Amino acid sequence: MNNIEQYDPEISQALKAEIRRQKHGLELIPSENFVSPAVMEALGSVLTNKYSEGYPGKRYYGGNVHVDEIENIARERAKKLFGVDHANVQPYSGSPANQAVCFALLDPGDTLMGLSLAFGGHMTHGLKVNFSAKYYRSVQYQTNQNGWLDYDMILDLAKKERPKLIIVGATAYPRKFDFEKFRDIARQVDAFLLADISHIAGLIIAGEHPSPVGLADVISTTTHKTLRGPRGAMILSNGNPSTPLKAVDRSRENIPTLIDRAIIPGLQGGPHNHQTAAIAIALHEAAQPEFREYGKQVTRNAKALADSLLEQGAKLITDGTDNHLMVIDVTPFDVTGKEAEIVLDSVGITVNKNMIPFDERKPFDPSGIRLGTPAITTRGMDAAAMKKIGVAIASVLKQPKNTETLDQARVMVRELTEQFPLYPELKP
Repeated sequence: MNNIEQYDPEISQALKAEIRRQKHGLELIPSENFVSPAVMEALGSVLTNKYSEGYPGKRYYGGNVHVDEIENIARERAKKLFGVDHANVQPYSGSPANQAVCFALLDPGDTLMGLSLAFGGHMTHGLKVNFSAKYYRSVQYQTNQNGWLDYDMILDLAKKERPKLIIVGATAYPRKFDFEKFRDIARQVDAFLLADISHIAGLIIAGEHPSPVGLADVISTTTHKTLRGPRGAMILSNGNPSTPLKAVDRSRENIPTLIDRAIIPGLQGGPHNHQTAAIAIALHEAAQPEFREYGKQVTRNAKALADSLLEQGAKLITDGTDNHLMVIDVTPFDVTGKEAEIVLDSVGITVNKNMIPFDERKPFDPSGIRLGTPAITTRGMDAAAMKKIGVAIASVLKQPKNTETLDQARVMVRELTEQFPLYPELKP
């Protein structure tokens, strides 16, 4: 920070303000987390200076002996942690990772099927304005009225539309996925199955969610969220050893090569080596026994927060959660999702507005909010803290214009953030 403060005071001021916001607020957006100082150190390392197009041992640039070592370590750690034959750690983020899977397994105009964004899916699962619906024929499945996946309905849609790729995964689904049922659906229509585990990767490692390994043909995941690493992504698969310099037939056995060739030369240039090193460190952290306990505490905290909210009269989609997140229908509080996000932010509680199943409101001012426990669990918070947070959220939503209520929530936030400090080594 000293160099930035000296050479660019404007950026330094904004960075310090963000440090204050993170240290003194409750981060409840379920896709966000706090990385370790070691991960942050790697992200700011000299590796950002190096270009490394290609793969270890097969680079288009010289001077990559150390970069090769780092990428091989990251790949081996990912393979061991998830129990797969092959790992590509070069995707810049989750969306490019899913784009690479589509590029590898589909031709333009082929049909893919994923969960609608309006029902908890992701943009890259077939949203109308996304590449996944612009270059491919997108068919969207949805939840039932209560927010649960209906596997019979998904099977019927798959039989009708005959997709070549089915995607299972979500950004706002509070329940576990039955990967075996999705595997069976995909096999019945001869489709590839992609499991996008970006939100639940850390929970899978902790044994808090079933793994899609051996069931899905290919797995994509971001490396942040519950995995608690840097912003980045990985693509995991089983099959024959990759031959990235040689074209192969499109088959399940050749997915490692198909993925590698989709990343480069298909879609990307040089990987971000500082990001690769940070991913390697995060994977090492995730292999430790304490990470399993962290993942278990994430789900315990989510259940405790959900119970607290339900006790206060909140309406949760599916009436609860069995992962790290929950979606609240805020219309009974007579506020919109946007209004709820803004007023909670004003007291130091960060959530995001979110659509609910069959939402009649628009995406930028929907009927719900989404919140989760990965980041506050990283700070060390427990079930007792979740109860306080749930009471404060409900109180603010019930009385969003009551000054005394808002002040009481601010006091609660200050007390919890002081009790569970974040990054004491960072001085704002």
